[in-house]
Amino acid sequence: MVAYENSNWWRYLTEPMRDLARESFTLLEREESRLRQGSGEPMHDYAFVVFPIAKAYEGFLKKMFYDLGLINKQQFSGDRFRIGKALNPNLPKRYQWDWVYDKLALACQGEEVPQMMWETWKKARNEIFHFFPEHQRFITLEEAKGLIQEVTGVMGKVLEACSIKI
Repeated sequence: MVAYENSNWWRYLTEPMRDLARESFTLLEREESRLRQGSGEPMHDYAFVVFPIAKAYEGFLKKMFYDLGLINKQQFSGDRFRIGKALNPNLPKRYQWDWVYDKLALACQGEEVPQMMWETWKKARNEIFHFFPEHQRFITLEEAKGLIQEVTGVMGKVLEACSIKI
């Protein structure tokens, strides 16, 4: 058994989310091995290594929001609910109809955890998967590894701080 399979966040994930997380670990290991062996040059951008765990993180957040009663079944199952909008602490009032940040702060003993969730969401998803002409973000393999560790660490902390049953 791989060490992460003993973690609380791993047990909380559904099987499709686990498949995605496992894929990031596999890609990371494959790329580290390839570079150690001197098989080719480093890639220009390793965002592809982070993508599966970022997608699993999105699923984790939706599941957690649902389990805490912060979103309903339609929001959980539908394709209109947006994590980035719901979790953004600076979302203007006119867009807050499905905002969860304040409710999350109440459920998770303050703003520290929701803020950490938001920062991780921005770093591990938005900043590396969107293209901004004035702010091009390409990540090294080491940065990809750090983002994977950050996502898994945040998921573990969230489950503890928000007292979510696994």
